[in-house]
Amino acid sequence: MKNNNIHFGGIEQSLTDKIDFTIYSSIAILVDENTLENCYLKVKNIFPTHFIIEIKSGEINKTLSTCSQIWDEMTKLKMDRNSLLVNLGGGVIGDMGGFCASTFKRGIDFINIPTTLLAMVDASVGGKTGVDFNGFKNHIGLFSEPKKVLINSLFLDSLSIRQKLSGAAEIIKHGLISNLDLETIFNKIKQQNFDIELIKESVKFKESIVESDFKESGERKMLNFGHTIGHGIESYFLEKEGLLHGEAIMIGIICELYLSIQKLRLDQVIAENIIQQINAVFSFRKFTESESKSISKLIIQDKKNTNGEIKCVLLAKIGTAKYDITITLNDVLDSILFYNSTLKK
Repeated sequence: MKNNNIHFGGIEQSLTDKIDFTIYSSIAILVDENTLENCYLKVKNIFPTHFIIEIKSGEINKTLSTCSQIWDEMTKLKMDRNSLLVNLGGGVIGDMGGFCASTFKRGIDFINIPTTLLAMVDASVGGKTGVDFNGFKNHIGLFSEPKKVLINSLFLDSLSIRQKLSGAAEIIKHGLISNLDLETIFNKIKQQNFDIELIKESVKFKESIVESDFKESGERKMLNFGHTIGHGIESYFLEKEGLLHGEAIMIGIICELYLSIQKLRLDQVIAENIIQQINAVFSFRKFTESESKSISKLIIQDKKNTNGEIKCVLLAKIGTAKYDITITLNDVLDSILFYNSTLKK
């Protein structure tokens, strides 16, 4: 991701100053029912003549079936290789829209306009696109960079506090694996102050990692802290009850902080202080033994695994992440037991 690809602030100025719409034969804006109602009117008049492609919201609809719907609409609209797809929405829209654009007629340009905090600080930046498959998170996908990413915190006004906290989980993760000011991050999140500076710092950190390792062969793997166990949790609850991405990742972070203590001797007092701050912000419930076993089995399919071994990112200390650490299913179960123990009776 090049530095000049990400723009903060006014969408209209960013679009008109940075994008030459005359080079495109047609433009389509991908939305779901929520972004159509709450966000589309804010950008409608900025774009020249365009089409709308609407899909159903939610991670449960992030599938190849929905991709087929998008490709079908793009085909009916006679979009060609000189067309542009604009992804207006959260992480599902960005991941799936980027995947559909990158595979339609072997690839067309796409722009991400993230409308959730999670998409702003994570999903829209870094060039990862894809869909879930057979219940496994982001199982099918590819690396493909958007033409532009346009970030405006005004879109956050339509979000619930729970949705904002889901995005804040990725900001906390960035703070744990970097030299960002973790105390300031927690203070702002506790105050529900999701300002543009908080977003900018988080995006710039992720961007710096992505620039050095776009295809995730080394350093970029650090960004998966909390995601090995977190994605297993998210996959398990995908069709059972509402559990947002950031909530699953936050639980994964608690589990992986425990494993960091066990395997890399992360300072236990520091780790437990961080977990207390997490539990002061997020509302979680305990997992049953049956749920824990089912979650651990899903982790076997995690994309980061190699040669049948579960690979995890752990912390040697705050700001120092180590990737490709091998863990076992018993480690996963132990970490979930620890997570349960951190919750109030």
